[in-house]
Amino acid sequence: MDKRNFVFGKENFIILAISILLVIIGFWLMSGAKTTEETGFDPAVFNARRIIVAPIVTMAGFIMVVWAILKKPKDGKK
Repeated sequence: MDKRNFVFGKENFIILAISILLVIIGFWLMSGAKTTEETGFDPAVFNARRIIVAPIVTMAGFIMVVWAILKKPKDGKK
């Protein structure tokens, strides 16, 4: 059975998997509890985790996705 030629190398797939995991973690950090007040206002929306940390983690994941796609795989032949 011959070896198939893939566009991505093993390293590209690893970076892609890590970056998708970062995006999922970022969206999870943005999520929160449902509001129980009748007014519908939840002051926990304005905490640092949701407005600073989560968008940075999500953007880092999206940037890593682009990097994983554009990175040239190492050629195994010497």
